[in-house]
Amino acid sequence: MSTKPKSKITVVAEISAPVNQVWTAYTSPWHIVNWNCASEDWHSPSAKNELEPGGSFSYRMEAKDGSMGFDFEGVFQKVQPNELLSYVMADGREAFVEFEDRGKGTKVTVLFEAEEMNSEELQREGWQAILDNFKQYVEGFQHDSMHFEIEIEAPVSRVFELMLADKSYRDWTTAFSPGSYFKGDWIKGSKILFLGPGPDGKEGGMVSRIAECIKDKYVSIEHLGLYADGKEITSGPDVESFAGATENYSFLDKGDTTLVKVDFISGGEYKEMFEQMWPKALQRLKEICEQ
Repeated sequence: MSTKPKSKITVVAEISAPVNQVWTAYTSPWHIVNWNCASEDWHSPSAKNELEPGGSFSYRMEAKDGSMGFDFEGVFQKVQPNELLSYVMADGREAFVEFEDRGKGTKVTVLFEAEEMNSEELQREGWQAILDNFKQYVEGFQHDSMHFEIEIEAPVSRVFELMLADKSYRDWTTAFSPGSYFKGDWIKGSKILFLGPGPDGKEGGMVSRIAECIKDKYVSIEHLGLYADGKEITSGPDVESFAGATENYSFLDKGDTTLVKVDFISGGEYKEMFEQMWPKALQRLKEICEQ
């Protein structure tokens, strides 16, 4: 007995944002809850995922009046940062999300297998509405986001290693603060502290978590709070504006050279400072890797 092949539906959005930011906003639970709905009377109050092949995801979608809701669930099949995300939904249907880097912009194409309960037109409209909402969300925070990149004449494995190794990290991050260092490791899920002496000589910095680390390709750091006076501060008004925000590094292997891309939401008042510091830091990283 033959099974009728499922119809496939495609929706597309052209987004005025770097691919590194688009990928992170599409895959980070901190971002997903801000865009994963098709209309203003729905929202996505929670999201969790394990962003790796075989990892599961569950995004809650509800009507704001509480009248109905459901969990959009599935398992990831392919995870290629800034390029491709594929998954199988709980009902067995497949979906593919392609990210095409167009320099200052990104084309996102979503192809999914249709279900049989609703018309293809209705499904296309719903998925397109969600993708349009995603586009609006990502473009909406561009005024407060930051993007830096530099091409380094060294293999990607060397650049990845030296950007994260303790000794070289202390060197290239001097551009932010002399004496900067990290305490912890870069394993996915690990807590990590980014520390350094403040103007008063006391140690301070950020409390963070490694949201993703794919060797020689991608690192995503989720900021959780502040470190001050020997204490980790992860709640309260001082951290509400940025808690959960991500800082993301992509490494593009171009043969004899490596293109490093850095993207994050700046935190408003610090944007001008970072715009001066990050180019200097990346230039120093380039010098270290090319030695």
